[in-house]
Amino acid sequence: MINKELIRSLIDEKLTDDMFVVDIQVSAGNAISVLIDSDNGLSIDQCVAFSRQIEHNLDRDEEDFQLEVSSPGLTQPFKVLRQYQKNIGREIEVTTNDGDKHTGILKEASEDGIILEESRRERVEGKKKKVTVTEDLPFSFDMIRTAKSVISFK
Repeated sequence: MINKELIRSLIDEKLTDDMFVVDIQVSAGNAISVLIDSDNGLSIDQCVAFSRQIEHNLDRDEEDFQLEVSSPGLTQPFKVLRQYQKNIGREIEVTTNDGDKHTGILKEASEDGIILEESRRERVEGKKKKVTVTEDLPFSFDMIRTAKSVISFK
């Protein structure tokens, strides 16, 4: 069976400073799935280059395999800290382990967790109209079930 460490070492040879590995999966049937992202986006040509790098260094006569190299889609949840850092300043949706959903601007992302700036309309005592209330919500990574970008067509 092909192992993740071998795939990781082959990928590391081609990674540039702005690129990072999101996930590597190798199934029992040697179906290899690699997700790579970049701070500046990843092109199809770059995915093809990584695919060739892996394919040319594995011997199909020894072990047959299926290979898929791609970047995570816009609707895919974040898996690694670097994805959070890439999306600072953008709107994201966080679903907590208790099922609560929070949408706001990602302000910070560190090893400890994230800070989400959430705005909502609330009725304030003494005012006739609702006012916008903005609050910074801290989340540790163990509190987050999923977090992903919000796609808006404004």
